[in-house]
Amino acid sequence: MPIPEDVTGFEIDADVRQELKSLPKTLADDVARNLVMVARLLDTEPEEAYQYSRVALRLASRVAAVREAAGFASYVTQRYSEALTEFRASRRMTGRVDLWPVMADCERGLGRPERALAMAGEPEVKQLDKAGQVEMRLVAAGARGDMEQFDAAVVTLQSAELASNAVHPWSARLRYAYADALIAAGRADEARDWFAKAADADTDGSTNASERLAEIDGLEFVDALDPELAGEEDAASEDEGDREVRAKSKAPAGGVPDEREMFEDEEDVEEYYDEDDLEIDEDYDGEAPKRAASADERDER
Repeated sequence: MPIPEDVTGFEIDADVRQELKSLPKTLADDVARNLVMVARLLDTEPEEAYQYSRVALRLASRVAAVREAAGFASYVTQRYSEALTEFRASRRMTGRVDLWPVMADCERGLGRPERALAMAGEPEVKQLDKAGQVEMRLVAAGARGDMEQFDAAVVTLQSAELASNAVHPWSARLRYAYADALIAAGRADEARDWFAKAADADTDGSTNASERLAEIDGLEFVDALDPELAGEEDAASEDEGDREVRAKSKAPAGGVPDEREMFEDEEDVEEYYDEDDLEIDEDYDGEAPKRAASADERDER
């Protein structure tokens, strides 16, 4: 696959570059450039990132960083079997356990939540750092949800990390998952507070907690920059202007009110009446009807 000329390969992390030193220099540079493209496209163009990862994998399958990158590219494109194979290979090469939670989530993706739960109880979990342990809780709660054990999912997420008021990189996702679990368990009244807490902690937009909170409160978000919505607003403004012109054209000259005009509050009319609801006398010629002459006037004539 083509790689932009501005991609040199030196953009990757130093530790990955160090791993690639086991390869001939030209080959190492080619692999590095493909890994840069994987990292660059993983969030925005995952399918393209996956293709670059396969190229890197063909070139250097014995490099742990390459197997890990290929694993994440497969994971985000929901190729869970491939992802699990790559993560296992990387773990065998390095002996690291930091991929344990995402490996368990691959088991969920393959429809095996019971295996994910089994992994949550393995000794490897105790070797994870705090962020990894929180991630493992999220996966385990998700597995409980997959098995429709919704109350158990709620309990799984209850922890010191959830109760803490401190904000960490994983706080928003943990609070959001807890709120979502409460909804599934039929405890929507409690979920609102946790969606609010998730929204407060979500500084980088990793969740849609604000939207979920607004949904509970009966609000609706409108994107002011959406061109389609802007077009609808313009059309509404034009319709309003047309209504004003029509209203003025129907008013008698000189501003003299028509004797048959309905004198009601303008807002009431807009609320209860539509133009099609008002009956119009087709025989009416636009002039006020002449009143009958009084007896005195007849005598004068």
